[in-house]
Amino acid sequence: MKEVSSVLGDSSSSLLLSLLLAQLHLLASAFPAHPRRIQTDFDKLTNQTRHLLKLTQDLLKNPVFATEIDHHRFKSLPAISSRVGDLTTLEFKPTLSQLYADLKSFEHHFEWLNRTTRKQQHSSVPKLTDMISHIKSLIHSLQRQIIRAEAPRIPVPSPSLPPNPAFHWEVVQSSQELLQQFRLFCDWASRVFLTLKSRLPA
Repeated sequence: MKEVSSVLGDSSSSLLLSLLLAQLHLLASAFPAHPRRIQTDFDKLTNQTRHLLKLTQDLLKNPVFATEIDHHRFKSLPAISSRVGDLTTLEFKPTLSQLYADLKSFEHHFEWLNRTTRKQQHSSVPKLTDMISHIKSLIHSLQRQIIRAEAPRIPVPSPSLPPNPAFHWEVVQSSQELLQQFRLFCDWASRVFLTLKSRLPA
């Protein structure tokens, strides 16, 4: 009888523990992260994006990019919407997911270009290591918000990359095209983060 009572006691304790854990989960779901903390996180996203924008603008000041691009080499860069009116129709979760997918695409393109420039040792083309590091940091911060918001994950297809440049001018134009497109993206993304933050509960 003592063994039976012991088993029943253990079962009751396990059941009670399970019920307590379930209640804690419900409480955590009912009281999400403090709104002020989420607003701070969106401030960080905005600042990270603006920093990347500044890095991109500084790189584009290099005299090597003085000429206009006469041939677009990248076919799979994200399409950037820059119309102010589009900000009013943004949906919170899908927008976070799309920004994440776009950032991952740019990351793949920059890593390809970085490998190409390092392999061919083009000293006149700006180094992209610092840029890539900050992109990865922004991706990590954005991923946290996606998980918190339970936003859907958009598959990021492998980019359609051009053949490795054979000539110096191809490397220069590839760098210029990618940086110009990323400048547009960062400008747009910083506005998006500010817009999404404005819709958060106070």
